[in-house]
Amino acid sequence: MQLVYVRFSFMKPTITHNEEDQAFYATVHGYESELAYSLPSNTVIDFTHTFVDENLRGQGVGEALAVAGLQYAQAQQLRIKTSCAFMQAYVERHPEYESLRA
Repeated sequence: MQLVYVRFSFMKPTITHNEEDQAFYATVHGYESELAYSLPSNTVIDFTHTFVDENLRGQGVGEALAVAGLQYAQAQQLRIKTSCAFMQAYVERHPEYESLRA
């Protein structure tokens, strides 16, 4: 069986936030990606896992999820932890978010 990967031209993903699931979801062309988090305290959000469908990788979907999560943290006045390696690297590359670290 041969796997075929389809690369889409990037379009801005639709980001939804499901507080019950503690996750942000991005859907592009029917493919879903997610940024999961936990709330270890009422002042801290820990970004625990990022998954971007292989058909969407390298097209800015992970960045869109990261921005949505970080904007949510700012709006809710939460400090951030980055257990997820992708989010750790993203915050390191974007010093404007360093002040949010717990």
